[in-house]
Amino acid sequence: MSISLTVNGRKRMVTAEVDKPLLWVLREDLDMPGTKFGCGAGLCGACTVHLDGEAVRSCQTPFGDAAGKAITTIEGVASNAIGKRVTAAWAALDVPQCGYCQAGQIMSATALLKQNPKPTADDIDGWMSGNICRCATYLRIRAAIRQAAGLGPEIADSSVSDGEQVA
Repeated sequence: MSISLTVNGRKRMVTAEVDKPLLWVLREDLDMPGTKFGCGAGLCGACTVHLDGEAVRSCQTPFGDAAGKAITTIEGVASNAIGKRVTAAWAALDVPQCGYCQAGQIMSATALLKQNPKPTADDIDGWMSGNICRCATYLRIRAAIRQAAGLGPEIADSSVSDGEQVA
């Protein structure tokens, strides 16, 4: 089926099965490899994109459900002020280690700050708990979110080491 999508502000026509995961439409049909495949079950967060401003797992979102909706991917997240601040904080604090999960982390962090511009450490940990980082950069992720929110990069809970998942 042919469906018109708006991806990162650009209208795109895609022909695919309506139940094909949006992740694969983005990667294969639209040649946008920034959104990553992680677990395929919506549990790790690597495939997170925004659908009409809401963070969704694209591996579990059928292509047909995206018809007529605005999709923002990692390739377009910095086109808005919040996404620009998040990506700048990620770079300034050197958050990524291997980097594989970071597109999903950035997309989730951007959605968090859109909904809650001044989150507490607990707010951040709760919101980001569905995004897994195999390299365990959770404290740097939290610090980057705090910096992007204008709260400073200080880490609220020094009892958690960088190797522990905080949520």
